[in-house]
Amino acid sequence: MDLAAFQSQMRALYGDRDRQRGTARTFAWFAEECGELSRALFRGTHADRVTEFSDVLAWLTSLADLSGVDLADAAQRYASGCPRCHAAPCRCDRG
Repeated sequence: MDLAAFQSQMRALYGDRDRQRGTARTFAWFAEECGELSRALFRGTHADRVTEFSDVLAWLTSLADLSGVDLADAAQRYASGCPRCHAAPCRCDRG
């Protein structure tokens, strides 16, 4: 599933609920999911990581939609390489 299709699916599944909840509370849920992903990365199984990555992606997508951001458009920022140095792989100074 591409980003545009995923964003459309999240909007269909949760858009009304997300709008009622609002951006601030949706962001709080997103942050909570990031914490769950952290636990899965360092103490969970592969299945836990898959679940938590999908949840983080879903909440990020909901936030983007609430904010009027098309994630497929946002992803284009990286389509040609690093947005700063324009290289792939990135050649930016890591210092």
